[in-house]
Amino acid sequence: MVYAFDRYSGGVTRAVRALLVPLLAGGLVVTGSPALGEPLAEPAGKRQAERLDRGLVSVRGGSGNLVGWRLLGGDPQNVAFNVYRGGTKVNGSPLTGATNHLDAGGPAGAVYTVRAVIDGAEQPDSGASLSFANGYRDVPLQRPSGSYNANDASVGDLDGDGDYEFVVKWEPANAKDNSQSGYTDNVLVDAYRLDGTRLWRIDLGRNIRAGAHYTQFQVYDYDGDGKAEVAMKTADATRDGTGAVIGNASADHRNSGGYILTGPEFLTMFNGQTGAAMSTVNYDPPRGNVASWGDSYGNRVDRFLAGTAYLDGARPSLIMARGYYTRAVIAAWDFRDGKLVKRWTFDSNNTGGYAGQGNHSLSVADVDADGRDEILYGAAAIDDNGNGLWTTGLGHGDAAHAGDLDPARPGLEYFKVSEDSSKPGSWFADARTGQRLWQTSPAGDNGRGVSADIWAGSPGAESWSSAVGDLRNPKGSGVGRKPSSANFLVWWDGDPVRELLDQTRIDKYGTGSDTRLLTGSGVASNNGTKATPALSADLFGDWREEVVWRTSDNSALRIYSTPDQTTHRIPTLMHDTQYRVAIAWQNTAYNQPPHPSFFLGDQMPAAPWPDIHYAG
Repeated sequence: MVYAFDRYSGGVTRAVRALLVPLLAGGLVVTGSPALGEPLAEPAGKRQAERLDRGLVSVRGGSGNLVGWRLLGGDPQNVAFNVYRGGTKVNGSPLTGATNHLDAGGPAGAVYTVRAVIDGAEQPDSGASLSFANGYRDVPLQRPSGSYNANDASVGDLDGDGDYEFVVKWEPANAKDNSQSGYTDNVLVDAYRLDGTRLWRIDLGRNIRAGAHYTQFQVYDYDGDGKAEVAMKTADATRDGTGAVIGNASADHRNSGGYILTGPEFLTMFNGQTGAAMSTVNYDPPRGNVASWGDSYGNRVDRFLAGTAYLDGARPSLIMARGYYTRAVIAAWDFRDGKLVKRWTFDSNNTGGYAGQGNHSLSVADVDADGRDEILYGAAAIDDNGNGLWTTGLGHGDAAHAGDLDPARPGLEYFKVSEDSSKPGSWFADARTGQRLWQTSPAGDNGRGVSADIWAGSPGAESWSSAVGDLRNPKGSGVGRKPSSANFLVWWDGDPVRELLDQTRIDKYGTGSDTRLLTGSGVASNNGTKATPALSADLFGDWREEVVWRTSDNSALRIYSTPDQTTHRIPTLMHDTQYRVAIAWQNTAYNQPPHPSFFLGDQMPAAPWPDIHYAG
């Protein structure tokens, strides 16, 4: 018996899925939706992850098409694949290596499917491929009236059909840094399907100021029902995606300088499919005495960060924070049975040595290898239970990177830059203990710093920053010329060495000079001199990353995907939960690129298989 469902009509409901699971075990096959188009593989790993489809794409390049698809955490590790163009197989024997195939003579606009081959038996078709006809695909946007730019974006499976929807923040042209006075227009947040269908629009209202440090939004499936929720700070007069008002619709708490230093502050969890407010609680921590955060006019009190972390090792929790120049407070929340419930609060007022250590961003990783995530909060780490784990006392900075940066030593490492003229300009540490392994000389406000394996000529990650003139290896030794940018990163070409992403271009590092691989067409970067994309992540296809910029006229999000083949077989990075939560926190304040939990670079061992189970 065979049941067929269209990928883009929503697949099957969870209720139908529950009825089908026992039948599937008995041999029934469900076709159409890639997540259901093969016998349901239910991985029994520890951490909750998304039930994704194949993410099949066809990227036009030259006279052919590069077809790419996801290797899923729920796949048998020996799974192979066949590729079909219009029902005709285009490969010879089943593909057991990388999950991409170059159809060298494939016509433009061709539609592809893939079929998994498990123990020699070919499974039903995946869903049809998405076409990247010019190397990119546009997601149409509905620009608000007034002067708005599409700003940071995130993704989540909002409707549970196995593919991603986009959540986009609209930033008004009069957005302000916290240090600047003046009124701003309302911040708006939209959700879109890939075809441009807008699911909802949230209007945060007059009592949420616009700017990079005010609105950090998280998109993740917090309750494990198979559909992602959206969380952010709200206030009186916020309107949810159904038009319902949170708090007092007529309240206006702005002072003469445009700052909002009185009135209630809320945290709201929104339904990802409808935009409806599902649970609203008081924001933790409250302002209290504004001056106690470092100034009396409202700069330091309204510095917010946000993230997502597996604090119990199995299910995701929401992280919301306030302050980093002086006092720093981090609150962890669970979303269960339709309600936000506080897990713990960390307050630097109660723990010596942790004040003034925060960055304009945060990272999340299991730094002590106990199966539960920690929060890397600038020059400090907060344990999964809300207690301080370590602090270096080296203070605030703009950028940091956490990952397996030195594969020659056990565990994870952490690279961070500083902006205090009396502190090291940058430092490289053991992420478990905070022990510094090397550092560079004081350099004032060192505003940029990056760590990643960008050059195969030196083992492990290379680290560099604005204030240092060369490239450092994991031992701190200079190994060559500094790259042309110190901003973002992307896995783009066929090798596992990472590329440089800056403004609207991608470059490959070289010892003599960098080589341009891509210049985005008709697009713009975000966040002023930070020049970041709307989003960069492993959104489709194999393990390489896509780059999403807004079009220059704000009419669309333009997604670029690589046209290059790879021979490396790696499960989708979105099923590595350290990488996945990094995509969730990427939009926080000064956006930083993601890193997986394992070393992905030159001479890497086989990538670990994700230890996950599917939500929903």
